[in-house]
This record gives sequence, structure tokens and C-alpha cells, in this order.
Amino acid sequence: MTTATPMEETTVPGNALKIRVEGMDCGACAVKVETALKRLPGVSNINMNYSTETLSVRLDENRTSREIVETKIRALGYTPRPLSDASPRAAETTAEDEHTAGNQPWWKTRKGQMVIGLGALVAAAFIVSTVKPELSLWVYGAAALVGLVPIARRAFAGALSGTQFSIETLMTVAAAGAIAIGATEEATVVIFLFAVGELLETVAAGHARAGIKTLIDLVPRTARIEEAGQIREVPVERLRVGDIVMVRPGDRVPSDGEVIEGQSEVDEAPVTGESVPVAKGVGDQVYAGGINANGMLRIRLTHTAADNTIARIIHLVEEAQGSKAPMARFIDRFSDYYTPAAMAVAVLIIIGPPLVAGADWYTWIYRGLATLLIACPCALVISTPAAIASGLASGARRGLLIKGGAALETLGKVRTIAFDKTGTLTVGKPQITSIIAIEGTADDVLAKAAAVERGSSHPLGLSIIAAAEARSLAIPQTFGGSSALPGKAVTARLKEGFVSVGSPRYALGLGPVPEQVMAAIENLEIEGKTVVLVLLANRPVGVIALRDEPREDAIEGITRLKDLGIRPVMLTGDNRRTGDAIGRALGLEVQSELLPDAKLAIINGLMKAGPVAMIGDGINDAPALATANVGVAMGSGTDVALETADAALLKNRVVGVAELVMLSRATLSNIWQNIAIALGLKAVFLATTMFGVTSLWMAILADTGATVLVTANALRLLRWR
Repeated sequence: MTTATPMEETTVPGNALKIRVEGMDCGACAVKVETALKRLPGVSNINMNYSTETLSVRLDENRTSREIVETKIRALGYTPRPLSDASPRAAETTAEDEHTAGNQPWWKTRKGQMVIGLGALVAAAFIVSTVKPELSLWVYGAAALVGLVPIARRAFAGALSGTQFSIETLMTVAAAGAIAIGATEEATVVIFLFAVGELLETVAAGHARAGIKTLIDLVPRTARIEEAGQIREVPVERLRVGDIVMVRPGDRVPSDGEVIEGQSEVDEAPVTGESVPVAKGVGDQVYAGGINANGMLRIRLTHTAADNTIARIIHLVEEAQGSKAPMARFIDRFSDYYTPAAMAVAVLIIIGPPLVAGADWYTWIYRGLATLLIACPCALVISTPAAIASGLASGARRGLLIKGGAALETLGKVRTIAFDKTGTLTVGKPQITSIIAIEGTADDVLAKAAAVERGSSHPLGLSIIAAAEARSLAIPQTFGGSSALPGKAVTARLKEGFVSVGSPRYALGLGPVPEQVMAAIENLEIEGKTVVLVLLANRPVGVIALRDEPREDAIEGITRLKDLGIRPVMLTGDNRRTGDAIGRALGLEVQSELLPDAKLAIINGLMKAGPVAMIGDGINDAPALATANVGVAMGSGTDVALETADAALLKNRVVGVAELVMLSRATLSNIWQNIAIALGLKAVFLATTMFGVTSLWMAILADTGATVLVTANALRLLRWR
């Protein structure tokens, strides 16, 4: 996997602390706060997420108190706010706290009020200078100093905390230099435009956050719960696993659950991105936020409100937005050298021509200060994280859940995509087509197999259990539960002895299988069916054949991947004949009869030719999902697969794999566009500055304009189709 594993907090002394940091709107802001906190004793496991304006740390309060941390944050120009515990179980509550706290109109924010105040100062200075021109220098100078004080204070606090070359430092030096040479009018305009640029950055960041936080509003505030034969309305926070809720036509589903009574259609577009309402009946799963269309449903809840699908999506995506993609880390490292280099170039521009060629000092000081303003790295720093955040949000709103910027970036570079078969390329609901009884009756064979598979999450096992229940068979009791050999067999102890349900290869490894049975198995496999043997005391007592049909969109999904220049391969533990039959139908390469360790070996081999993505849904897929450059789980898969994978397809559609690749490529393209905008504008204005064309206010306007353009370009990804 490409994502890093966070350090376990239990290994570090201290208490977990989470704070909302208002005004932290870009990667540079986050780096500044992180650098400052690293210098405090007893502060560890620092995790900054500017996308959600949150900070989490481990704090040893015997060495540094929470108040000291908050004071340090305020000194840097940000506002710390208390935030509820943000464990995965409280994801929805935390996200709602953040949403409520950060949902102020721009004119009520600190940056908004600063812009309004500076605007009033600029207007007052303009009026006074118009009436009394002789006071122009002084009134503009006073306005500039008033506006410069908070910027200089932040620059000084940053320098003391380890960030010597911040954007505020560049602004302070440039504005102070302009005041010193008498360009007070331009200094005032520069400071005002800088404040406007910071405000626009905040507004744009708010729009990007809204892409995920609107999901919170999809979950109703109350639910109609059934208790002791009575229906009453309760807050969703009081719902518990196992509660029975009534969902009327037009209502939203309050949390994830299973339909136990009723028939209807549910619009699951808010969760899965599926545009067509899905028919739901007894036994079907429903997701929080889904809209019930036309029939009353009784639903038994399987998750609480704080742990439902939407809450987990919000939590995972916000965590993902806080993780840095390789490109973002490179830009951060580049900026560490870029800013001091830009200051050095500005100094050379100021002193070089006057000392070497006897040029006018005022002219070249002015041009050097303009160079400082042009060098502000705001647009460059935000170019990558803004695009990554928008890409992650856009994917989540369409059922493409990506857990980090690194995974999003890697997906666009994959050369090979390996698919598991059952539940990934196929529907994952195999049907029993035939049962061959070697000993006893077909019902006896099925009942024994169902007893062994009881508690299984594998699609074959679930189908066997469902078939036994449909026939109303008496399923024998097991003693001590069952044990699994992944890719081989499941074994349990029954009254008659140990019974296994396993592959033909597993059975052959235990002893001879009658020739007529092997011939029947071969014929079934040629027909594209999966065959398992039921063994009692290691001798075959029956054969069960199942067939799992390919997903409706599997052929289209494979074709679209080929059109993108990607090589699709199917890796399956099923027998060669069945694998080849599915492979021919879908048009992709097949490698069959693979145990989990063999899948790993093949994934490692494929990775030598370029990045590889693995698509799977089962427990036995988890090692391959973790080994591949990017692991993608089907949304219907096991919790282990979903937790191990870097991305998930909530729609359960094969076409979603191609959509992931296209979203990644669109994001990478957007990043390069942003970098070109940021550096291109700086190059143009640097050239015009050297020829004396660019004024100070034009220089800061160019930097602000580049930031706005980069952010607006990144927000285009929210409308990606």
C-alpha cells in the first residue's frame, strides 16, 4: 500500500488532544503550526489537517499544558477552538461540530473583518489625501503601519517558532521597505490586497470542505423507532444496533440496517452515486441517508448513527485530505528552499545594479521589493493539496471512496490492474446448480456443508447456507466452531466427525477421489461452475456445484480499462476451467488456482513492470490489497478488505475502477495546470519587474490572482464527471 501507517498513540505518553484551528486554510499554514508545536516539550504525534482545520496531538500535560498549545497557535494568527473527540466512532459528531463552527459568512470571520477594516482605512486615507494632498505620505503611511502590525506580529511569532521564511515575512519586509522609501500609498494597497487574498483563500477552502460536509445533512435528525409495539420519534444519536425503525415513503433511512419487512425502492445516490433507485425487500441492506420511495419499510439497524456508512465516509475522506500525496510533499520541500532563495535574489536585485553599474538606489530597491512580493509561494504551495482535496471530495460524492492523496495520485499511474473473481468481477451471489451425493442424500450433503459454512462471509458459503435454509433443512450442530485454510477449505467438527468443504485440489491432497466423481467435476468446471467437495473424515461424501454470473457492467469495465491503456488480469483461487470460462467471456487474462501467497507473488512480479492496483472483496484478498501499489475494495466486501484497501467502490460496479483511474488522471492534470499557472505568472511578472513595468501593488495582485486562479481551477474537479 502507498499510504503510511500512523504511529500507535498508545506508544507515546500523554493524552490525545484535538483542536479546531480557525484560519488554517492552506498547507503553509499547517506547516507553520506543526513546526511551532514540534518545539514544545511533551508534544508528539502531531497531525495537521488544513482541509478540516483540525489539529490532533498527544500531549504530556506535565511538560506542556493545553493552554500553552493554544497560546502558541494564537500567536501565529489562528484561533483555537475546542472540538469533540474525533475517534472513528464519533466521526459524524465531530464533522458536524466542524461544519457548524466553520459555517460563518465571510464578513463575520477574523480575516473578513480585517479586510473590511483595512478597506475603511484605505478609503479614509484616499479621502484625506484628496482634500489635503500634502498629508498623503503621512495618512497612507499610518494606514500601512496599522495594517502591517498584525502581519509583522505573525511573521515574528513564526520566526521564533522555527518558520523564518514565511509568507508573512516576505510581506513584512516588502511593505516595511516600501514605507521606508516613501512609497506609502503602494504599501497600503499591497497590505490590503494581501488581506483580500487571504480572505479569498479562506472562502475557497470553505467551498472545498462543503463538498464533503453536505453529506452530514443527508442523515435525518430523528427516527421513528418501534418499542413494545409502539412507534415513537427519537433523536438518531439514541439509536442502537438491533433497534427496529419504521421508514415511511419520502423519509430518509436514519442509519445502516437490514430490511425485515416491506418492499420499496430506495434512492441511494447520496451514498453510492447510483442514479437509479434500488429495489429493496426482506434481507436487503440499506444505507443511512437513502431516500425511501414508495413503500413502508421496517429496518433492523446494524450500525449506530456515529458508525454508519456516511459517518465513515466523512471520517475517511477527511483523514485522506489530511494525508499528503508525494507531489504535495515535493512541493513542500521545494518551497523550503524556494522562499529563502527568492529573498536572496531580491537582495541581489536591490544591491547589484547600484554597486556594479552605479544605478539609482531608489529604483532598484523598489524593484527588489516588487520581486519579494512576486516570490510569495502561496499559489505554488496550495496548487497540489487544493486539487487533491477536490478530487477526493468529488470521488466520494460519486461512490468512489479514496483514503488518501497518495492513493489518488498513484491510481492515475497504474499499468496493470489485477482483479479477484468472486464478488468482484462476478456478482458474488453464486447459486447452487447441482448436488451429487456420494454417501447419503443430496439434502444430507447440503446440510453438512451448511453446518461447516455457518458464520462464513465467503459468497460460496453464504449461498450454501441460503440453499439449506430455503429447503428448511435441519442444519447439524458444530462443536467448537469452524476453522479455515484460506483458498483451500473450511473444517468443523460435527456429531459424525470432522467435515470439510473444500476445493477438488484440497480433496485430492488428502486421498483418492473416485474416477467417476472426478469426471463429473471436470464436466461441471468446463461449464464455468465452481465445484466444492464435502468430506467426512477426509473421504468425499458429496459434490456441490455453484455458478456465479459476471456483473452486468464487467465487460464494459474491462473494455474501458483497455481503452485507457491498462492491462487487466484476473487472479482467482477457483479452478482453471472455471477461471478460463469467465476470462473468455470478459476478455481478460486469467491466472487460476491461486492461494493467497501465490496471489502475492504474482502481484510482486507485476509491480516490476510498473504500478499495480488490486481489486478484491474478501478476507483472502486482504494481503494482495495491502501489497499492491493501490488496493481497491468493492463496497460489498468484508470489513477486513475495506479496512486494508486504499480505495473502495461503493457502487459495486467494475466500471468504477476505470472511473477511479480517470479521476486520478484528471487530478494529476489539474495539479500540473496549477503549477504552470503559479510559476508562469511569477515568471511573467518577474520579467516585467526587471524592466520597471510592474508596481508593488501589481506584484501582490499577481500573487493573489495566481492563488485565486489555482484554487478556482482545483474546485473544477468538484464538477468532474
